[in-house]
Amino acid sequence: MTLIQLVLLLVVAGVCGSVARALVGSSRGGCLVSIVLGFIGAYLGGLLASHFKLPEPLPLTIGGTSFPVMWSIIGASLFVAALTLLAGRKRL
Repeated sequence: MTLIQLVLLLVVAGVCGSVARALVGSSRGGCLVSIVLGFIGAYLGGLLASHFKLPEPLPLTIGGTSFPVMWSIIGASLFVAALTLLAGRKRL
């Protein structure tokens, strides 16, 4: 994997994490948090997809590495929602 392919993979993960945070309504963290959420979501979403034997509707292949875009967004959304429920709301 070249440096350009790694940067593209990080950008895709960041976009997936940002979309997931927007869906849940969370605004904590920045760009790095979105990238990490994208990769955690890809892992969790992949586990859910394999458990229920569901296909990947939108795979993105970068440098021979397939990134599950749809499952990344779903998995990251579930992860952010669980974190938000555990952390609770901020008090003013």
